[in-house]
Amino acid sequence: MKINWQKISLIPSLGLLFLGACTPANNSSNTSGLEVKFLVGSALEKFCNQAATQLNQQQPKLDNGKSFYLKCEAKGSGDVVKDIVSLSQKLKSGTIQPDSPEFPTLISVDGEIYHSQLLYQINQIYPGQNYIPQITDAPLLANSPMVFMASQEIAAGLRKQPDIYRSLVSAKTHQDLDPNSPQLPIHYVHTAPTRSNSGLQTLVAQFASVANKRPEQLTVANVKQYQFQVQKIQSKVTRYGVSTSSLAEDMVKNGPFWASIASVYESSVIEANTDNTQTRYEAIYPSSTFTSNMRAILPTAPWVSEEEKEAAEKVIEYLRSPVAQKILTDLGLRPGIPGVPLGAKFSSQYGVDPNARYDSLRTPQPEVVNAMIKSWQEFAKKPSQVVLVVDSSGSMSGEKLPAVQNTLRYYLEGLGPKEKIALIDFDSKIKAPVWVDGTTEGRARGMQFISSLKADGGTKLYDAALNARNLLQENLRSDAINAVVLLTDGEDSGSQTSLKQLSDNLKNSGFDSDKRIAFFTIGYGKKGEFDAGVLKQIASLNGGYYRQGDPESIVNLMSDLQTEF
Repeated sequence: MKINWQKISLIPSLGLLFLGACTPANNSSNTSGLEVKFLVGSALEKFCNQAATQLNQQQPKLDNGKSFYLKCEAKGSGDVVKDIVSLSQKLKSGTIQPDSPEFPTLISVDGEIYHSQLLYQINQIYPGQNYIPQITDAPLLANSPMVFMASQEIAAGLRKQPDIYRSLVSAKTHQDLDPNSPQLPIHYVHTAPTRSNSGLQTLVAQFASVANKRPEQLTVANVKQYQFQVQKIQSKVTRYGVSTSSLAEDMVKNGPFWASIASVYESSVIEANTDNTQTRYEAIYPSSTFTSNMRAILPTAPWVSEEEKEAAEKVIEYLRSPVAQKILTDLGLRPGIPGVPLGAKFSSQYGVDPNARYDSLRTPQPEVVNAMIKSWQEFAKKPSQVVLVVDSSGSMSGEKLPAVQNTLRYYLEGLGPKEKIALIDFDSKIKAPVWVDGTTEGRARGMQFISSLKADGGTKLYDAALNARNLLQENLRSDAINAVVLLTDGEDSGSQTSLKQLSDNLKNSGFDSDKRIAFFTIGYGKKGEFDAGVLKQIASLNGGYYRQGDPESIVNLMSDLQTEF
């Protein structure tokens, strides 16, 4: 039975769309029957959740009458690939079975480079099985071109550049690019290529630009040949984000001294101008850029049963129907099928060009992409210097402290060759910092610090925060991302520094100064055990952010934080 989604009445569809926009992910009551788990990249998260709400409320069925429902899960595209590869390895080793609920039925990544990586890596595990369809065999759901995002006054000068990436190799200020631009240092942001599709496409585009070659023409030797120029571009970076949309949001929130240029999706520019009334942002379309095709990948693999395959095909049919594609355009994404109007958001009012013309870049060979990622991690990536401040007061007893110790161990194991951290333990006293790097000796010092943590004493939160800031000021690296990560499960007690004094001091090292020390805060535990408002205030002063964690989520939260720098 083929469902004609186009005949669905527009009036109930609009009502369902409204419900979907206000309903938390996968919160539809109609989730009975066979589950179709859809693991998507972060750019499709809102679309998938809203479309799932619509679809599930229509109580879809298989041809045999069995009900099914769509459930969405979103991660960075790099994490999607990592998860599928890990599950495939476990399946081959026999540690999980094909019917394990961990396997998704459908997969999507936010662009074709990660699709190619997924295809390549699964073929390495299962040669000749063709479990992952070729790129052109996966139906297109949506797309959004990669653009440069900048404020209106900066965008004019960027548009005059024949190739912005080549200009970023040597330029230090926006007046170096164009004499009519503001006298503002170039501060650049993009997501981490190891986690996010937009970051990987950005890195590939940088190599292609400085080499003056198309991506598919690049070789592994070219990566080594041109990594010095890419390093010079990376030296302008102030933050590596996990999510493209959150990076754009932070750019709007923190202003041009935090980031004056960002590599994002066109949809991120639309989103930035949707609710922002302070500064208007514009998309600058390179003459050649990645289209960021987002496809529905249905594996022909042992973990997808015949019933799941049939249900997934009906899901894909629905997601490509005009009623579902309308959700995309409302979110600022371009539709995956012809004939769907772009809508009002694709206009100069929202900083974009509905008729943008550019040469769409193609995917390099997988081994070249791997070489680029390795080069970025070991050579081109901007170094970081982070002070990690850990609350070990008496309230950290029980399950809290062991969970934090385990999290810190993972953090140390993830240290790259260009990263350096200082670990500070505080309670009623602030202990001396322990400097750690990615060497064997550095990790050993870090493990000794972790083992020595004991839950006891009070919480000199404000004093510890100021102490960490001062430590970075005294050891500031102008060539690195300098940041403080503050983890606490309680409110301040016993500090000589007041909150006002701390705030006044932090302003002097914010992103509108030459110190540029970012502050990230984590409230650890249950709500009410710490003052979330204070932690948000501390982070907001210095271009960072606040998060709440618990023993179950703290590992993932710290992993995301580590990606920022």
